[in-house]
Amino acid sequence: MVEQNQQGYFAAGQQAETGVIAKTFMANVFLWMTLALVITAITAFFFAADQALIGSLVNFETGKMSGLGWFVTLAPLGFVLLMSFGYQRLSPGIMTLLFLVFSVLIGMSLSFILIVYTAASVYKTFAITAGMFGIMAFTGYATKTDLTRFGSIMFMGLIGVLLAMLVNFFLKSSMLEYIISIIGVLVFTGLTAYDVQKLKRIGSQPLDQANTRKMSIMGALTLYLDFINLFLFLIRLLGNRK
Repeated sequence: MVEQNQQGYFAAGQQAETGVIAKTFMANVFLWMTLALVITAITAFFFAADQALIGSLVNFETGKMSGLGWFVTLAPLGFVLLMSFGYQRLSPGIMTLLFLVFSVLIGMSLSFILIVYTAASVYKTFAITAGMFGIMAFTGYATKTDLTRFGSIMFMGLIGVLLAMLVNFFLKSSMLEYIISIIGVLVFTGLTAYDVQKLKRIGSQPLDQANTRKMSIMGALTLYLDFINLFLFLIRLLGNRK
């Protein structure tokens, strides 16, 4: 009986320690994600407010993007691939630097939203995005239900959204764009809960200091992309053009 009690106390203590590690890890993930969002917002504001800066990305007279504009458009995908496939080789410092530069590039590209949509609708949509993201993040962290199968369904939905967007690039259907936006909101809302639960599980596992730092950055990147994409689909539905 005494031995069983000791085993129970040991298991409870180990579970409590695992919970603390997971909370610390998730706190770091959300901290890096928030920092990246702040950098993105500041960058977008400065580029939208300065005609010379926004003009360095696109020529409004011809409607053509400059070389820098194309770089800003295409480079973020390269950054994501580099961080994902170069995870083992890259140092924590380089991973952090890449993530912060990535957030600047996204801010430069999102500056056009502040030009196209009214400031009031952008602020309103951002607040709604933050609310939805926060609710689903809490749900993913607190729920005891395994969301693995749910995450797989959301990922298939994401593939469908990307294919539909590719098709609509040629069709230019406003109705299809509206449907895509609705599905996109649902997909990234669901992915937020799934990704938070997945990161919580990763954070509860023992990792060395370097891998903990790198995994925190990758986790922040994942949630950052969930937030940004949710915002982009919502602004298409709720945004008022100037």
